[in-house]
Amino acid sequence: MNYLAFAARTGGGTGAVPYATGKAAVDGFTRGLAKEVAAQGIRVNAIAPGVIDTPFYKNRGLMAKFAGSIPMGRVGRPVEIAKMVAFLASDDASYITRGIFDVSGGYVI
Repeated sequence: MNYLAFAARTGGGTGAVPYATGKAAVDGFTRGLAKEVAAQGIRVNAIAPGVIDTPFYKNRGLMAKFAGSIPMGRVGRPVEIAKMVAFLASDDASYITRGIFDVSGGYVI
């Protein structure tokens, strides 16, 4: 399970209660809002990225810590998240709503 989804579902690690609460709130908001507005043709989805090559992980020295446990053997690239956003916003995803998509290189396994 990727760390973001893990935190939302388990409460996170020591000292991570506010972080985990925020992630869980996004999950609940996504599912609840999607249910409320689906009849109007509005789709609501969320992306739960895994370890992505960004300053967030680099500046905290976390890339090496997590990279070894990712089944695909590497961290994700920002463009890979952007492509998921583009897909979900496209007509190809016209029947997808209320989803929370882990984009994590298999870290959720």
